[in-house]
Amino acid sequence: MPASTSVKLNTGAEMPTVGLGTWKSQPGAVEVAVAHALRHGYKSIDTAAAYANEAEVGKGIKDSGVARDQFFLTTKLNNCDHKDVEGALNKSLANLGTDYLDLWLMHWPAPMNATCSAADKSLDWLDTWKKMVEVQKANPQKLRAIGVSNFSVEFLTRLLKNSDTVPAVNQIELHPSCPQEELVEFCRSKGIVATAYSPLGSDNSPLLGNPTVVKIAEKYNVQPANILISLQANRPGVTVLPKSVTPSRIESNFKIVDLTPEEVAELQNIDKTKHFRACHPSWTGWGSLGFPDCLDADKA
Repeated sequence: MPASTSVKLNTGAEMPTVGLGTWKSQPGAVEVAVAHALRHGYKSIDTAAAYANEAEVGKGIKDSGVARDQFFLTTKLNNCDHKDVEGALNKSLANLGTDYLDLWLMHWPAPMNATCSAADKSLDWLDTWKKMVEVQKANPQKLRAIGVSNFSVEFLTRLLKNSDTVPAVNQIELHPSCPQEELVEFCRSKGIVATAYSPLGSDNSPLLGNPTVVKIAEKYNVQPANILISLQANRPGVTVLPKSVTPSRIESNFKIVDLTPEEVAELQNIDKTKHFRACHPSWTGWGSLGFPDCLDADKA
């Protein structure tokens, strides 16, 4: 199927397919990147309390001159804020300089201590989700939708068994070496949009030189990055977050091409010989978090 330009959430809202990601985008650069993206047609901006750049993202939004109702804004609850959900929401809103979020995600199902330096096993992420539901219902003007991030099928199954509120989105690592098709299909079946982070394979964009990616890029006369971003936009029910602070690359990344089903399959098959996950969940102290390719972390 052709690439989408937006995907409908289970709330009825439309989420733009391509958004600007800001993970590891440093203060001083990220505000310029956000302003440039919004001025050049991006309709979605993604950040997180854990990125420590919400205030700068907010400055970029203001500097862009683009009206708040013209784009979709996402941020995330930090692992060390599971004890104070409402306080964390209000802090993010203040940092971003906005009255509302289009989407707020639980960043990881992994509560941590006050300094985010170790797991806090006294807390249950399911209680955090229930509090997010409560806060959203009490403050629909502040919080239009809630969702999760880095949730496996196992963890989503537990959530859905214990909550009447279905997450609008699950933001996960997705690229040809980590396609997670079973998880994406599970999300589709439950009306949850999957948002792809690290579509180029994260640090140093290791997939840009892959022969399959290069071959398809040459066919369409675009950069390899465009093919990797387009792959996600060609998957039904998936949105994607390329990230850059370079103006020319921000503009280039916005170009999406329609791939054939055969090309999508060829790209997804890269995983069979070159699998990797750039963001392994073990750093949280909570083991594999149910991801099948991370179960080694449960033996530690």
